[in-house]
Amino acid sequence: MTYQAPTQDIRFILRELADLKGVLALPGFEEISEDLVDAVLEENARFVEQEIAPLNRAGDTEPARWSEDGVQTSPGFKAAFQAFAQGGWQGLPHEAEYGGQGLPKLVSAPVTESINAGNLAFSLCPLLTDGVIEALSMVGSDAQKARFIPPLLEGRWTGTMNLTEPQAGSDLALLKSRAVRQDDGSYRITGQKIFITYGDHDMAENIIHLVLARTPDAPKGVKGISLFIVPKFLVGDDGAPGARNDVVCASLEHKLGIHGSPTAVLLYGSGQGEAGEGGAVGYLIGEENRGLEYMFIMMNAARYAVGLQGVAVSERALQHATAYAAERIQGNALEGSAGPVPIARHPDVARMLGIMRGLTEGARAVAYVAAGCRDKADHLTDETERARCKAAYEYFVPIVKGFSTESSVEVASLGVQVHGGMGFIEETGAAQYYRDARILPIYEGTTAIQANDFIGRKLVRDGGAVAREQIAGMRSTAAALRAAGGVHAQALGMIGERLETAAGAYESALAFVLEHIREDIRGVFTGSVPCLMLAGTAHAGWQLGRSALTAAVAIGEGSTDAFYPNKIATAVQYAAHVLPRALALESAIRDGGLADRYVRQAQI
Repeated sequence: MTYQAPTQDIRFILRELADLKGVLALPGFEEISEDLVDAVLEENARFVEQEIAPLNRAGDTEPARWSEDGVQTSPGFKAAFQAFAQGGWQGLPHEAEYGGQGLPKLVSAPVTESINAGNLAFSLCPLLTDGVIEALSMVGSDAQKARFIPPLLEGRWTGTMNLTEPQAGSDLALLKSRAVRQDDGSYRITGQKIFITYGDHDMAENIIHLVLARTPDAPKGVKGISLFIVPKFLVGDDGAPGARNDVVCASLEHKLGIHGSPTAVLLYGSGQGEAGEGGAVGYLIGEENRGLEYMFIMMNAARYAVGLQGVAVSERALQHATAYAAERIQGNALEGSAGPVPIARHPDVARMLGIMRGLTEGARAVAYVAAGCRDKADHLTDETERARCKAAYEYFVPIVKGFSTESSVEVASLGVQVHGGMGFIEETGAAQYYRDARILPIYEGTTAIQANDFIGRKLVRDGGAVAREQIAGMRSTAAALRAAGGVHAQALGMIGERLETAAGAYESALAFVLEHIREDIRGVFTGSVPCLMLAGTAHAGWQLGRSALTAAVAIGEGSTDAFYPNKIATAVQYAAHVLPRALALESAIRDGGLADRYVRQAQI
């Protein structure tokens, strides 16, 4: 089936939940109007639906191919990327100083989501390029910014992130790649990197690798890692790509999903190319031994973007399953019917579709609210408010990444289930979303890594201050829902009750973490993923509750748009079937340490 960008839901969340009006009033955004935002969203929807989404199936069935001459991407990808670049999409969220368009993150977030929904494998290339641009803009020298950022923004060049090595996955202390300083101030890089997304391809004239490596006298562990720019083609004084650097793609990985995205094994200093002996030519970013600190700029940008990928795959799987359930005629309705009905009429299919929609729209709302916090953190003039919004955004990032991606696996799996046996058949397309989604909770830091960061750096560091502020907001919305009148009072009241229970479970879990973190750190971190998922479950429920309140007001004011009762129905389904998970997750957080001790004693 074809993909349609959910522009009405996007606009609703931007305006009613994420404070688009407040963001556009920030210094630096004065010339951006809501009409301009609408125009961007409409053009993005057109571009994705017509140019990107039709390539999704071809990317899955005809993956990128390796040869000694380089990597050839899936049919249509190269032309689509050229159209993407010419449309200015790469520069949308970046500062105008080097050629970006400087739009708020709150506007670029739905654009990013739609491109990912159209074609996840394709979108990974611009996603990583965004991270390279952000890292260089924050820690690169003026000369590096001037040389590398403009062609990245223009889409003439693309970027990658090189961390992982065969012996060093998430534990970068084991990293072995070596960087030796040369007399001219450059470095020679040797080593091997694996799992490098778009590490080689034919869509752009150059590829800029950001590479972690050690200098010969560097301290052991993560404190001895430096960050280097290593271009595929060396860049001359005129800014044009020149001699081939000594970095080559040795092979491509064969993967469960995202087949259209070339995942490369890269060799640095294997004696190939035209850079001479000693390794690939690289250029230090910032200071030696601060590479991991700098790379985290790119990683945090990528983590948020991967969270949007989770929303995107969920939306694509939801649309696919919804269309199938409306068309597939099978069985009579339980309440009676003249003949077979669409399976969407059957209670359990309706339940599954409701859960899919609730997880998708709830995760979208949380991600957009987070984007609004980032814009305010960057552009507010009041330093206290800037700090508060910065802390809120940092708190949200692991939730957006972890909850959205774990939810995408559930949504895609339910999508297969809605299709029944046909979902297990590749030709229907439902299986691709499940296979593609499965990488999302893994790359750019597994869910456990996000959860450990959430507890250690986001909850414990400030004594739970940001979390308590969020919980207070949940309870305020829950009270408003319970007090609501009108024809939807019963439904709103139920949502409010479930949201209050979820907020209480989250508050109780937070208290447990803060109380036991020092005396039983292993026990607390055994419950880190349940804690992250509890936070995500509650936050999504909160935003859906806010949506239901706004929708009820619109209906009360006479709107006949079916969008509004559908928003209430989605919130009710989520409250009935997902929010109750909060109590189970709280129990897992409290009892996980005991379970862990017994498992270790039994040596299971």
